[in-house]
Amino acid sequence: MSGERMVELISTGAATSRADLARALGLSPSTVSQRVRELLDEDVIYEHSVGVSRGGRRPRELRLRDGGGYVGVAEMGSHHARIGIIGLNGERHVIEEVESDVARGPVPALDDVVQAMRRLAEPVPGSLRAVAVALAAPVDSVNRTVVQASRLASWNAFPVGEHLEDLLGVPAVVENDANAMALGEHFERPDRHDSVTVKAGTAIGAGVIVGGRIYRGATGSAGDITHTRIAGAGDRPCSCGNFGCLETVASGAGIVQLLAERGIEVPTTGALVSVAGQGDPEAMTLVRAAGGHLGEVLSTVVNFLNPGAVYLGGALSGLEPFVAAVRSRLYEGCHPLVTRNLVIEPTRTAADAGVIGAGRLALTAAFAGEHHGRKP
Repeated sequence: MSGERMVELISTGAATSRADLARALGLSPSTVSQRVRELLDEDVIYEHSVGVSRGGRRPRELRLRDGGGYVGVAEMGSHHARIGIIGLNGERHVIEEVESDVARGPVPALDDVVQAMRRLAEPVPGSLRAVAVALAAPVDSVNRTVVQASRLASWNAFPVGEHLEDLLGVPAVVENDANAMALGEHFERPDRHDSVTVKAGTAIGAGVIVGGRIYRGATGSAGDITHTRIAGAGDRPCSCGNFGCLETVASGAGIVQLLAERGIEVPTTGALVSVAGQGDPEAMTLVRAAGGHLGEVLSTVVNFLNPGAVYLGGALSGLEPFVAAVRSRLYEGCHPLVTRNLVIEPTRTAADAGVIGAGRLALTAAFAGEHHGRKP
């Protein structure tokens, strides 16, 4: 049994108790307890009392001692990036949003992210152990490249992971932003259902979590619902080159375009959320319709997968009419047995979900890698 695997599970939050470790590793409680005792004696982990006693000893949670190291993570959007510095014990030292224009191309955009990481890491003790970047594009997580991205065409086939490793000298993880969001939300939930997490912002993406892991599918595109064709989109042209995709009527960019066609200029998805939040009737009508279109596509996904939860993230999820329309369409379009206990609600991790998920991937890479780390 690998002690490193135990440390990885504890550091990422996949296991917080001896029982969790036994289930995850398929080992007997006595074997797990013996190895946990060794890690406690080696001062690698410690036990933290949590919860309220019900007549016996208070519940105890296994935690990793920081050891002075950290990982750097970034979730990169179209015009901004959220940068995080996370300790090896999972502590979030700092999360900050910075300007970043991915349209400039991968080299300048990634260099901006690395510079921001260096700045944020200066007051943090210890050394960098790994880095993870989440991108709003289809990602080959094995080769760590962007593949067939319509909005990030200049990033296609660029070796993002290798570039980051050359710059920083530590293991690098590259992931789709919706997958990172799904993972981050999953581990922040005490129930930890199998789930579908949707990022509804300027574009639309979804991440699927099964058994505590990202389900990527045969080619890494599981959850890529944005280019599903729907009748409600008619023959509207999409950025992918096809017509009638969900993105054209249910994404922030799609709604902004629909408003422009009605003579209402709203420059960004953030501005759209502000206008809709103030009750503009044209914007609210389109936002409700967008939620209905998304719910229509999700109905098929939910009927097929039967998840325990659907979590809604991204800018549009902050609008209650949008969330209500998704929920209503799911109840209308799914079998009652599927929705009987289904949780449908906005993400609790809000804007930090992608950073949290990327952090867990980076922590796994840190404990699996052989690099010793250094300041970025």
